[in-house]
Parts: sequence; C-alpha cells; structure tokens
Amino acid sequence: MIRYALVCEHDHPFDAWFGASSDYDDQIARGLVECPFCASTRVRKQIMAPAVRSTKTSTDAPAPDQVHARMMEAMGKVRRHVETNFDYVGDRFAREARDIHDGESEARGIYGEASPKEVKALIEDGIQVAPLPPAATPKAKTEVN
Repeated sequence: MIRYALVCEHDHPFDAWFGASSDYDDQIARGLVECPFCASTRVRKQIMAPAVRSTKTSTDAPAPDQVHARMMEAMGKVRRHVETNFDYVGDRFAREARDIHDGESEARGIYGEASPKEVKALIEDGIQVAPLPPAATPKAKTEVN
C-alpha cells in the first residue's frame, strides 16, 4: 500500500491509500479520486518526505490487507451510524443544509445527495459538510462446479 498526501484545487489537504502508484494514476485519470471536503476530482499529489525504514523489521505493524480491512470496517460503522441516526433528505441536501445553517429549519443531522457545485457553494458559505463513506459492495460470489 502507498499513502499519498493529496490536495484538491481548493487547497484541501487529505491522504489516500493506493495499492500501487499505477493505481493512483489510473484512478486520477478516471476521475475516481475525490476530495473528502468538497468532492472536487481535480486532485494532485503534495510533496512529501519518503518513508525511510530501518534494517529492523517491525512485527508490530499490521499487514496492508489488515489495515485496509480495518479502514473499511470503520467507514462502514460511520455510514451505518449516519443512516441510523440522521434524516435522509435525498437531493434536497444542499437546500436543507443551508436552511439548518440559517436557522430556518430544525437543527439536526442530515444526509443526502448534492452536486459538486452545490457542495462547493456550501463550503464557501461556511456550512460544514462531509462526504458519506461509500456503501460496502457485496463480494462477488464464485461459482462452484
């Protein structure tokens, strides 16, 4: 696994993990890497110091697949918490978030859909929003003959 320090066109810094540098290149080219703050897909790498390892091998560090599994589990818990405890407002998310911020609607947790343009406008107006972690995808079933 490779961790890159990234930044979007609006200078929001964030980190992302990739299986290989070619995975980063492929996902960027297909517009799949998105800023978690504003959903912009105009993302670039930041300059970062390389990870230098000593000759000693640490047995305490979890394997990359374990790190990935833990990360996916944590994101799933966040998503389930939001879906259980927040109000789903569908494509009215941007309007409802603005109404809550302006005191025109009841203050509560909400989730729904918004376009990148709507998200950008909310952020520029000081309204805090964050993308919901993706839903878990079911594992493909293998045929048994």
